[in-house]
Amino acid sequence: MTEQGQTQTEAEPRRRRRALALLPLLIAVVVGAFLFVGLGLKPREIPSALIDKPVPTFDLPALPGRAPGLAAADLEGEVSLVNVFASWCVSCRVEHPLFMELQASGAVTMHGLNYKDEPEAALRWLARLGDPYEGIGVDRDGRTGLDWGVYGVPETFLVTADGRIACKHIGPVTRADWENKLKPAVAALRAGQAARC
Repeated sequence: MTEQGQTQTEAEPRRRRRALALLPLLIAVVVGAFLFVGLGLKPREIPSALIDKPVPTFDLPALPGRAPGLAAADLEGEVSLVNVFASWCVSCRVEHPLFMELQASGAVTMHGLNYKDEPEAALRWLARLGDPYEGIGVDRDGRTGLDWGVYGVPETFLVTADGRIACKHIGPVTRADWENKLKPAVAALRAGQAARC
């Protein structure tokens, strides 16, 4: 073998080793780029594929000793909010006093979807904090929540009088969220206009 051929043969493994050595750096750059983009996303603004579509078909049982449960048919006839909550959800406690106020004032009909919770724990939670819900459906396995596109709790959906999802709010509803987003949307829907959420 010539000296030039031997040099080329020795150079190939070195190039491969260099390329393999750069592979972790390349992977780190790609992962870093995804993380950088992800940090700029706003999880409360994740769009729902269900906006302007009918609520999913469901019929959930009531909490033991507390009627009624909740079904898709219950969400027709008036503008309402469906709140996905659980007794184990810390953020649900943050929004609950506001929901009690809304229920007391008659501002909007509230329905609850008790998500992946023990019914007895949910009953104790409602007895301690108050019950703002017209009806509560027990979603023990989370299947109905999946149909609604629930990422976690709390989430709140604004439903039109004809049973369509108008808005989705991720996270606890604050007074500012109610005043600036949901209340105007409720008023618009009641006036027969489109809701901006």
